[in-house]
Amino acid sequence: MTITQLEYIIAVDTYRHFSLAAEHCYVTQPTLSMQIQKLEDDLDVKIFDRSKQPVIPTEIGEEIIKQARVVVHEARMLVQMVKDKRGTLQGELRIGIIPTLAPYLLPVFLQQFLSRYPDIKLRVKEMTTEVIIDKLKAGRIDAGLLVTPLQDNSIIEHPLFYEELIAYVSKSNAAYKKTYMLPDDIDLKELWLLEEGHCFRSQTMNLCELKKQNKEHSHFEYEAGSIETLRKMVEMHHGITILPEMATFDFTTKQQNMIRHFKAPAPVREVSLVTHRNYVKKKLVDVLKAEIAAALPEKILRNKKENVVKL
Repeated sequence: MTITQLEYIIAVDTYRHFSLAAEHCYVTQPTLSMQIQKLEDDLDVKIFDRSKQPVIPTEIGEEIIKQARVVVHEARMLVQMVKDKRGTLQGELRIGIIPTLAPYLLPVFLQQFLSRYPDIKLRVKEMTTEVIIDKLKAGRIDAGLLVTPLQDNSIIEHPLFYEELIAYVSKSNAAYKKTYMLPDDIDLKELWLLEEGHCFRSQTMNLCELKKQNKEHSHFEYEAGSIETLRKMVEMHHGITILPEMATFDFTTKQQNMIRHFKAPAPVREVSLVTHRNYVKKKLVDVLKAEIAAALPEKILRNKKENVVKL
């Protein structure tokens, strides 16, 4: 029995497909299948039911895979411990980031991080909060950048900053005449929202108390897939939307004139770096956290945890 064999059965359990598992492990499918067969022969059990599509573990296979995840995790901990003792900052850091944060946060710190730590390879992918949490628990990513609190005891939250939520208002909307906004000033019939699955949609709904109301008089309803789409809908058509503060930092003067801040204490979203409670790459994650904090704009760092909108 080898660590590599255990990694192979974990991969097959994760992807439920031998070919995809082999691709993930950077080996050919015959090599992966042969090593899994050898492990099954050594243990004298069948770990996978190959007659099913997608492939599934047998009853004893589920127990073996569960223990394999523990063994592989501990082995990685051992390797990482040696690197940490040597002061070596190298390796791969797999990160999931939510789409309403990625276009605005990544450009702030990414280039400096890559220049300062050339031996750390960052693999970053946009994902919804739900997918990030699932992949953290499965060990398929090392950290996530998303909005908290999550209310999940298996996830460790490292708050990075608090980002103000801002109204973006067309000239034809009554709220355009306001100096400072209140949630009650938002006309729900003219509010543009993100589609289901985005945590920013949930925060907007909670801010506007949409769960207690409805848009029954609207003859058109559209759910956008990105913050930029919401912005353009307001600019080119009419209505109002809610934007995260960092999405407004490169606005033109004309666009700045369409911003309306909420009355103090302004609503904010808590942005955090999150890990699984048993995460391995502590030093790499700590470096990432420090680099993000050092690169944040001064205005963001001044925001306080006073009025965090629930997810």
